[in-house]
Formats: sequence, C-alpha cells, structure tokens
Amino acid sequence: MVVRVALYVRVSTKGQELDSQYNDLLVFARRHWPGCTVLFYKDVVSGKEKSRPGLDGLFCDARNYRFDVVLFWALDRLSRAGTLHTLQMLQELNNLGIGWKSLQEQYLDSTGGFKDAIIGILSTLAKLERERMSERTRAGLREARRRGKVLGRPKGSKDRKKRSKLGYLMRYK
Repeated sequence: MVVRVALYVRVSTKGQELDSQYNDLLVFARRHWPGCTVLFYKDVVSGKEKSRPGLDGLFCDARNYRFDVVLFWALDRLSRAGTLHTLQMLQELNNLGIGWKSLQEQYLDSTGGFKDAIIGILSTLAKLERERMSERTRAGLREARRRGKVLGRPKGSKDRKKRSKLGYLMRYK
C-alpha cells in the first residue's frame, strides 16, 4: 500500500519563503515512506487565525480520506491559535485515522507508539490554558469593578421596549 502524505507549510507574511519548509518535509516524507504520494497545502497568513485556506483545504481532504499522514514543520507552523484549538485539530485527525508528525519536534508524532501519551499531554496543556484564560477574564472583571465600571445589562433592561428606547437593540430590516 502506498502511503499518502499531506505536507502543510505556513509563513506569516508574503515576504517569507515556504520553500525551506516544503523541501525539508518532502525529503523527510520520501525517506520515511519510499514511493509515497504527496499532497501539498500552504498558507501565507498568521498562525493565530483559526480559519486559513490551506488548512481548511487540508481538513476538507482529511474528512474525505485523501491522505494517511500529515507532516508539518513545527507545531507553531500548524497553529498558534492556542493549545485547545491545536489539540482539537490533532484530535480530529486522530478520529479520522490520520497520523500526524512534526518535523522539528520529534516527540509530536501520532505515527509512533506514544500517540496516546502525546494526546494526553496536549489535553492537559489545553485544560491549563482554558483555566488561565478564565482566570485572566475574572481578573479583568475584578479590575473593571474596582475602577467603578458597572458590568452587565443595564437595570430594567429586560424589558424589550426599554432596551429599544435606550438604543440597546439594533433593528434589522
């Protein structure tokens, strides 16, 4: 059976080159899976964006089982949208039966025996990130209250007519 490999490369700005990532990934794929077929996905956009044309295409093709393994240069090339979002992407690939591997971070490899351990570690990091975000939100709300900012819906604003008169409701035509 011929292994079908998806290569994903990303740079943040148009002035940066994709070639070095692509060439290294291609050499790695051909060395580890001789005779493999290769699909190429690229983005020139910030990694913090959750939706990117190349990445969206990769996941569309993944859902259609067009490849067996995804190779990416490094985890930050795949995503900088936070641990939780990254974990969700990797978990979706796992659920589809598609392996994934980082070229620069050899421990990030679902094609090896430590797949469950890696997912467990990433899940723990995602949970910690969620808790940190929640704590930062609570700290920001405490600081806003300390400065006298009134939070929440204005008093009496449950009444739709009052909210409309106060300008809290937008009317769509």
